[in-house]
Amino acid sequence: MKHLFQILELAKGLRSALTTSVIFQYLSVVFGVFSFTLLVPLLKVLFMAPSELQELLAKPIPVFEWKQSVIFEYMNVHLAQTIDQAGPKAALIGICSLLIGSMFLKNIFHYGGVYFGARVVNGAVLATRNRLFKKITDLHIGYFSEERKGDLISRMTSDMKEIEWGVQSTIPAVFRSPFEIVVQVAVLFFFNVELTLFLLLFLPAAGGIISIIGKSLRESADDGQKKVSELVTTTEEALTGLKVIKAFGAISFIRNRFVRQNTEHYRIMMKVYSKVQLASPVSEFLGVTATAVVLWFGAGLVFDGKLDGEVLITYLVMFAQLITPFKALSTGIFNAQRACASLSRINKVIDAEQEIVDKPNAICATSFKDKIEFKDVWFRYENDFVLQDINLKILAGKTVALVGQSGSGKSTMADLLPRFYDVTKGAITIDGVDVKDYEVASLNSIMGIVTQHSILFNDTVYNNIAFGLDNVKKEDVIEAAKVANAHDFIMGFENGYDSNIGDGGSKLSGGQRQRISIARAVLKNPPIMILDEATSALDTESEKLVQDALSKLMSNRTSLVIAHRLSTIQHADEILVLNDGVIVERGTHNQLLQSDSAYKRLIEMQSF
Repeated sequence: MKHLFQILELAKGLRSALTTSVIFQYLSVVFGVFSFTLLVPLLKVLFMAPSELQELLAKPIPVFEWKQSVIFEYMNVHLAQTIDQAGPKAALIGICSLLIGSMFLKNIFHYGGVYFGARVVNGAVLATRNRLFKKITDLHIGYFSEERKGDLISRMTSDMKEIEWGVQSTIPAVFRSPFEIVVQVAVLFFFNVELTLFLLLFLPAAGGIISIIGKSLRESADDGQKKVSELVTTTEEALTGLKVIKAFGAISFIRNRFVRQNTEHYRIMMKVYSKVQLASPVSEFLGVTATAVVLWFGAGLVFDGKLDGEVLITYLVMFAQLITPFKALSTGIFNAQRACASLSRINKVIDAEQEIVDKPNAICATSFKDKIEFKDVWFRYENDFVLQDINLKILAGKTVALVGQSGSGKSTMADLLPRFYDVTKGAITIDGVDVKDYEVASLNSIMGIVTQHSILFNDTVYNNIAFGLDNVKKEDVIEAAKVANAHDFIMGFENGYDSNIGDGGSKLSGGQRQRISIARAVLKNPPIMILDEATSALDTESEKLVQDALSKLMSNRTSLVIAHRLSTIQHADEILVLNDGVIVERGTHNQLLQSDSAYKRLIEMQSF
């Protein structure tokens, strides 16, 4: 039962809609029970022989009491008088009107319960998906080096669908079904205590069977969701790397991997569905078995004169209705098991430790005036330090370049400045304030980043340049594009700035993508720029255009530049050469060339 309430915790912010749904469902149950409870005894009187009807009319109307025999006699005498005075057809119309009215109210309240229940279901899914996406966007960059993108997408889609189904069946399972069972069992006790006590012997056995099936369901459901995430991951990687797959003749390899994963997912889901589908037939079989036993036991009471035949028939009609809430309860338990498996996968992300957080009294970074300083900075991802004892000052308006072999720590230094990671030892300050004391969002607002691989979105040129900014004028976007040497090729598109650039900018060349990224940075107009190998993937002509755009971008800005092509950073105010996380040389381009330096050897190698 704890799994059911774990699912319902998602709807705790929707108590008003949940309460309304439950009240409507309770009223629906009451009117449903009322209609069938009265139908059989009333029909018995309606079709009585004339002699039996006269005997009934001769009886006085009993004083009303909450006893089954007194209530039935009270109703029977009143109905007999109606038949005697208005005729059987009028009495039949009255009975039908009573039945139609009660069923109309039952279904009106049932609809209301379902409608408000849908608000709870969709509201719970909405809130959970929002929480999950917020957490994904809040998590530090290092988290995603351990997680597969396809797995996160699977949690956002497939797992959320499981939760939706779980909440949808949990609400009636927790609220309507138990109430309906209690009301109907109370009515059955009202009809015959001995018969109902005999019936209750079967309920623990039914619950035990359903519990045994449900225990193994959650583990299988969890395995199934993991396989879905593998399928999504394989599909996402295949779409992203389709050129490489085809170029290396690996189509059969990737297909076989997908088929293996898909077959394993099929096998697991067959186990899940076989267990889920057991809920309905098992509940129905147990219900029919109990009905047969009740019929046998009740018929014996009728034969012994301890029970009226019409009471037994009414009892069996009521008991038949008891099967439906039992089936709904068992189905709800099974779906809750599946949903809890998905909920635990989602909570694993939501509850993941957030390493980069704002301090309680964090400062809002609104500008940059003086300097950036790395003070005795050490950093490691796991065990070994990738940066060691880094000391650096970048004065406002100056450009500092980082060079060195791959893996020397250049990109790591750049990632520490906007707090994609936090330093292990030491400190990084901006205008004398530790970056850990700033609000992360405000810290990022004073920085612009242009990376080697341009991150563009499947949208228009205009929206990619204006990304993240509100109420941007088109003239400003055009001006930014001109600064980035992008305006001319943009105007060559059929729809100009309203042209869609495809997934990740697939309709653009590498140089065009990079200049769109630079235009985005120009429009943001940050005081601090981080350029991470922004020209290393370009041809000579594109590099010249992009380098010209970068020069305009860095003008009057503080820039931290990472470069493999050393020709692009010759005019930097200071160049740092890194090796294995340590600054081994520093100076201007001319100063470093005057000695037998590692920088000079790098220049000579590139020239060669």
